[in-house]
Amino acid sequence: MVGITVPARVRSAAVVMGPAFVVAVAYVDPGNFATNMAGGATHGYLLLWVIVSASALAMFIQYQSAKLGIVTGRNLPELCREHYPRPVTRLLWVQAELVAMATDLAEFVGAAVALNLLFGVPLLPAAMITAVVSFGILALAPLRRRRFESVIIGLLAVVLGGFLYQTLHLGPLTGAAAGLVPGFAGVDSVLLATGMLGATVMPHVIYLHSALTQRHHRPGDLRGVLRTSRADILVALGIAGAVNVSMLVVAAGAFHQAGAPRESLEDMHSGLGQLLGPGAALAFALALLASGLAASSVGTYSGQVVMEGFLRRRIPLWLRRAVTMAPALVVLGIGVDPTKALVMSQVVLSFGIPFALVPMVLLARRRDVMGASANRRAVTAIGAVAALVISALNLFLLVRTVIG
Repeated sequence: MVGITVPARVRSAAVVMGPAFVVAVAYVDPGNFATNMAGGATHGYLLLWVIVSASALAMFIQYQSAKLGIVTGRNLPELCREHYPRPVTRLLWVQAELVAMATDLAEFVGAAVALNLLFGVPLLPAAMITAVVSFGILALAPLRRRRFESVIIGLLAVVLGGFLYQTLHLGPLTGAAAGLVPGFAGVDSVLLATGMLGATVMPHVIYLHSALTQRHHRPGDLRGVLRTSRADILVALGIAGAVNVSMLVVAAGAFHQAGAPRESLEDMHSGLGQLLGPGAALAFALALLASGLAASSVGTYSGQVVMEGFLRRRIPLWLRRAVTMAPALVVLGIGVDPTKALVMSQVVLSFGIPFALVPMVLLARRRDVMGASANRRAVTAIGAVAALVISALNLFLLVRTVIG
């Protein structure tokens, strides 16, 4: 048999591809299901522009994170520890850990709801099953990173397939284009928009992406590696963006236009079964389960990167998983509405974005850190504007919610 020779450039690109797909899972986690579908069911296509804008912003942010790891050979938490005072580093670590708990809340609740919908398992035992399965996936991460990436990509494919199936059964999407025009409809829509932003631009994967790419640090071929990383991000986050759009579109087309808004994931599941058929309900539940399992593993892995980078300390992954899943178990144990818990967890994540984004923007512009690959002023300005817009949206939400 004649062997097939693979060009060196193709082999090199294949090695670099993959990290963005791991990151992309966090962009289609159960929090996205809750916020995007609640937004579509309640407001129709009104907030479609938020998802499209957040997806484009996510590509920009994740490329900056990947670039940081590739150019420096270190991840964002490590660079923060090296270049910022210890009190600042400790503050960043504390908020990152809080973000990790909010992330785990979304993943565990989502996967538990999916198991309940599929098999009738009560929510609390379902969360424990999620923990066991995520432990198994995490076991692949330290020593078999490629296999870990393959499992995560496979679960992402299940999510994509589920929403592709539902979207194809919707029929014509009348009025969807109007949702691309920015606008709100009261403080409730601002709350959902903030949750969408937090669910789409995930602070913990800003840290993680730089860690996944730092092993690709090649001073002699930075341009080629960065080019491949851009392609990786465009494809992976393009898929994630399409899934997020389809979530809102499915909810708007199935519920809002029919005059039957749905507020909970359970209602959405049953509603899809009634309006689009049992296949759509099954596709929804399977996609939710795959999303929760994959995102929970990625979230725990991110937490390990955060602690090791900021503090130079490491704890076993099983212990981290046990600690971060505790709030989710408490929420499910005391009977808090799962969908409301998911939405609020995404708002918490949105408040955490500037704490990851601002240090990254400041480091990426420094020549003593990035050398000749330091960002130009225009790129730095885009990052600064993004941080200001997110912070302003969060502040507006806080003031309107507190004052009324």
